[in-house]
Amino acid sequence: MKPLDCFHCGEPVLTDTQFTTCINDKQQAMCCPGCQAVSKAIIDAGLINYYKFRTEPGSRQNAIVPEELGTFSAFDLVEVQEDFVHKDSDTATVSLSIDGITCAACAWLIEHKLKHVEGIIKIQVNSTTERALVTWLPEQIKLSAILNQISAIGYQAAPYQVDEQELLSKKNSRQYLLRLGLAGFATMQVMMFALALYAGYFTDLDVEFRDYFRWVSLIFAAPVVFYSAQPFYFSAIRSIFSGRLNMDVSVSIAILGAYIASCIATINANGEVYFESVSMFTFFLLLGRYFEQNARQKASISSSNLHKLVPLTAHLITDSGAKDIPAKGLKVGDIILVKPGEVIAADGVIVDGYSSINEAMLTGEQLPVSKTLSGEVYAGTINVEQPIRVEVTAVGQDQLVAEIIRLQESASNNKPKVARYVDSISNYFTWTILVVAALTYVVWKIYWPEDAFWVTLSVLVATCPCALALATPTAVTCATGIFTRIGVIARTPGVFEKLTLIQHVVFDKTGTLTCGNLKIESTELITSTDEEQVLAIAASLEASSLHPIAKAFESYRDPNLSVKQSKNHIGQGLSGEINGQKYRIGSAAFVGATEITDSTKQVIYLVNESQVLAKFLLVDAIRSDAAETVKLLKESGCLVSIASGDASNHVEEVANKIGIDDVNKGLSPEGKLQLIRQYQTHSNVAMFGDGINDAPVLAGANLSIAMGSGAAVTKSSADLILLGDKLSRYTDAVKVAKLADRIIKQNLFWALAYNLFIIPLAVTGHVLPYVAALGMSASSLIVVGNSLRLLKVRL
Repeated sequence: MKPLDCFHCGEPVLTDTQFTTCINDKQQAMCCPGCQAVSKAIIDAGLINYYKFRTEPGSRQNAIVPEELGTFSAFDLVEVQEDFVHKDSDTATVSLSIDGITCAACAWLIEHKLKHVEGIIKIQVNSTTERALVTWLPEQIKLSAILNQISAIGYQAAPYQVDEQELLSKKNSRQYLLRLGLAGFATMQVMMFALALYAGYFTDLDVEFRDYFRWVSLIFAAPVVFYSAQPFYFSAIRSIFSGRLNMDVSVSIAILGAYIASCIATINANGEVYFESVSMFTFFLLLGRYFEQNARQKASISSSNLHKLVPLTAHLITDSGAKDIPAKGLKVGDIILVKPGEVIAADGVIVDGYSSINEAMLTGEQLPVSKTLSGEVYAGTINVEQPIRVEVTAVGQDQLVAEIIRLQESASNNKPKVARYVDSISNYFTWTILVVAALTYVVWKIYWPEDAFWVTLSVLVATCPCALALATPTAVTCATGIFTRIGVIARTPGVFEKLTLIQHVVFDKTGTLTCGNLKIESTELITSTDEEQVLAIAASLEASSLHPIAKAFESYRDPNLSVKQSKNHIGQGLSGEINGQKYRIGSAAFVGATEITDSTKQVIYLVNESQVLAKFLLVDAIRSDAAETVKLLKESGCLVSIASGDASNHVEEVANKIGIDDVNKGLSPEGKLQLIRQYQTHSNVAMFGDGINDAPVLAGANLSIAMGSGAAVTKSSADLILLGDKLSRYTDAVKVAKLADRIIKQNLFWALAYNLFIIPLAVTGHVLPYVAALGMSASSLIVVGNSLRLLKVRL
C-alpha cells in the first residue's frame, strides 16, 4: 500500500496519522511535527488561501519543532510571503491590517513605537484605512517579530489581504452592532425607570421602591459599561501605557466614574445615580463610531477594488494546449492566452496577436489602447478585440497594480503639515480637558455640590477631540482614492500641499507636450553609406538610452552590432564604438554638424570620427488635450513655459499650436535647472518631464510631474505621475487637491469651533451628559461626512 503524502510538503508520511492538521474541516496527514506546526500556524493565521492556490508543495519543516513557532511564524515562510510581501534588493515592504485603531493617536503610537526598532526602515500608519505600510530589512528582523512588536502594544496586525479583510470588516461590524444593540436596549430600560423617578411618580412610595428601581437600573447598565464600552477602555489603556493620552481616556473616565459613583450611591442608598446618562452617552458614542467606521471603510475601498480587478484564474499555454490554473500559480516566463472580453491575469508582453486593451483601471480613460507584438500589458486591464498570447514578466507583488496600491497607501499615509501640527497638540488638548474637568468638579462641588458630578461628566464627554483627529486623515484618503481613479500616482510626501501652491508650470517638449511616439519620417544620407547600415548603427547607439527618441530607432536594431564604451550625454546625445569605429548621434551642436535652421521637425545627426554620415527627421504628434490644458492653466492664473533640449524650430511650432509664448530651447539639463531656479525667485514652479533623463531638473522644481506608462511608475523620480496620455489630468489633480485642502480647513474650523463653543456651555452646566455624547458624535460624523463629499467629485 502506497504511503500517504504529507499535505504540506509532499514527502511520504511514515508515521501514519500521528501528525495531522485540520484544513477545510478535514484532518490532513503530515510527515513530521515541523510540517504539522507550520501548517497549523498557516491555518491559525487565516492563510487558508495558501493551500487553495499553491502550485507546488511547501518546503519540508523537519528542522522546526512546535515550540519554536510563535503566533506569527507562518508569515515568515517564503512561499506564504509571495502573496503579500514585495521584495526590492535588500528590503521588503508589506501592507498590514491593524485591528484596534480608533483614532489618529493610535496611528501615532504605533509609528513611534516601531520606527526605532532595529531593522525597520519606515512605517506609515493610516488611521482611516486602519492599515500600515512597513518597509524593513529581512536580514535584521523577521516579519513575525514586527507583528509581535505591534501586538505588544495592544494591537493585532496581519498582512493585508482583500478577502480576509472583508471578512474581518464584516465581523467587526457585526460585533459593533451587537455592542450598539445591547447599549440601545439597556438604555431604553434604564430610561423608563429614570423618567418615572424624575417625573415624581414615586414620591409617595417608600424609599425601598426607589432603591429597587436603582438596583434594576444598575443591573441593566452593567452590560453597557462592561461590554458595550470595552473599545473605549482598551484604547485608553494602550494610550496611557504609551505615555500619551488619547480622546478615549476622558470618555473612559466619564463612563467608569459615573457608573462607579452610581453604584456607591445605590449601595449606600444615598446620593444621585447616573445610570441613564451612562447608558445613553455610551449608546450615542457607539452609534457615532459605527457610522464613522462605515464611512472610513467607504473612504478606503478604492484600493481594495484595484486588487479585485485581477482575475483568480488564467489560461496557461502548455504543450498539450491551454489549461485553467489559479492566477497566483503563474510564473515569470509563462505564456497565457487572453480571450476577447477577458481580464489579463498578470503583467507581460504580447508574443502573439494584436488587440486593443481597456486600461481604465490604470488611467481612468475608457478609450481602448492599441497593442501589437512586444506591447506591454498589465494585470487587471481588459482585452477588447482579438485573442492574444502574453508572456508573463511580473507576478504577485511585482505587478504594476500592486505597485500602484503601495504608492496609493503611501500617499494616503502622508500627513499635511496641518495634520502633523494637530497630532502634536492633541495630547496637550486631552490633558487640558482633564485639567478643566477637574477644576470644574472642584468649583461645582464647593458651590453646587448636588450637580458637580454630572457637569464634570458633560465636560469630559462633550470636549473629546474626535472631530479634530478625523479632520485630515479622511480627506487625504478620499483624495488619494480619486487620484487612483483618474490615473494620477503620487510618489512623494506633500504632493497635495504643493499642488495648491503652484504658480508657474514648465513643460519639456518630447514625451510631454508631444506623445513621445517619435517616428523617423525620412533619412538623408550625407555620404555613400547604405541607409540600412546607418539606421542599424544609430539603433545600436540608441539602445542604451531611455529617451523617447531611442524608441524611434528600436525596430532597426541589428543584433550583430555591439557597442563598446557607450556613453549617454544627457540632453545632447550618445557616443560609442562599433567595430573599432567611434560614432556619435544627437543634436547638431553635440556632433559638430551644421544645423538646419528652417526645419520645423526634430533633426538628429549621426557622425563618425571624420564626417557626418546621415541626418534623421523625426515626427511626433502633439497630445490631443495639450492646447486645452495650457488654456486652463492660464485661466487659473498660472504662467506657462517650455524648456526643451531640442534646438530645432519644431519647439516654436509646438508652442504656437498650443498657445505658449515663453519658449526656451536647446537647453542642457544644467540649463533647464538654472532656468527653473530663475523662475523660482518669483513663484512656485512645477516641472513636466520624462521623469528619467530630467532627474536633476525635476528634483530642483517645487513639484515634478511625469507622463508615464506603467514602467514610469517604478523608474520615474517625479513627485507625480500621470498615467495615460491626458495632460489634463494635471489640472484635475490640482482641482482635487484644492478641494481637499478646502475640506480639511472646513473640518478643522468646525472641530475647533465646536470645542470652543461647547466647553463654556459644558463647564457652566448647560449641557446634559447624554446631550454632550450626542453632540460629540454628531461633530465627528459631520467631519467624516464632509470628507466623503470628495468621493462624489466627477472629473
